[in-house]
Amino acid sequence: MQINKKLLSRIAWYGLIALIIIPFLFPLFWIVSSSFKTQSQIVASPPLWVFRPTLENYKGVFMDQNFGIYLMNSSIIAIGSTLLSLLIGIPAAYAISRYKMQTLGVFILIARLMPGISFLIPWFILFSKIRLIDTYTALIASHMLVGLPLIVWIMINYFDGLPRELEESALIDGCTLQGAFVRVYLPISGPGILTATTLSFLFSWNNFMFSLVLSAQRTKTLPIAIYNFVSYAEVNWGSVMAAAVVIIAPAIVLTMVFQRYVIKGLTMGAVKG
Repeated sequence: MQINKKLLSRIAWYGLIALIIIPFLFPLFWIVSSSFKTQSQIVASPPLWVFRPTLENYKGVFMDQNFGIYLMNSSIIAIGSTLLSLLIGIPAAYAISRYKMQTLGVFILIARLMPGISFLIPWFILFSKIRLIDTYTALIASHMLVGLPLIVWIMINYFDGLPRELEESALIDGCTLQGAFVRVYLPISGPGILTATTLSFLFSWNNFMFSLVLSAQRTKTLPIAIYNFVSYAEVNWGSVMAAAVVIIAPAIVLTMVFQRYVIKGLTMGAVKG
């Protein structure tokens, strides 16, 4: 009887998990499966669950639409904006944490919460004046508006959760404040840095609004390139689905690889007493 109760409890638990997960995973399954279907199979009613897969959609994406160029553009912009945000944001977060500049931290949080469209028009006017529209510089700088406050806010909480005695010991041993930061705090801040890096990269990788306004043919990114498959007459759903898989695959892989560190980095300092 006790075994049956445990079995029923376990079945109920896994059933509840399935009910929660399936609505989130089904759209992903539909996108991936549709990327291997023809246009007629995608729009068939009722839906086709058994079909012969085809790679024509992926061939069209990379050969006909030059998606490799857009993939390179998105990679350059996402990596560039993330690295620059880390270079500026980590020392800034350490200074804010060490000197207890809560007011500055609140302003950074407000900058993170402000809608990006509020920066868009001034940003467009500025880059138009200095002739930087459709350049990597403009897109990297605009994406840093999202990534930099996020990195600073995550790292402030992380540094707040580290024991201050580590810095004091380094100073006693002859380190400067900068040396203590580089030699003591940075090596043990891996989870926080990986969390900030992952989230900043994903926000930049998926950014649509800034890329729509500030890029053109030379620096077009993946989210903008999907528009190539939409026309007034029809939507090439097979190519759209294949392009969507190309966009979301790196994000899924990155999240799965660093999932453990992201959770630890986000919760660091949450139980600080």
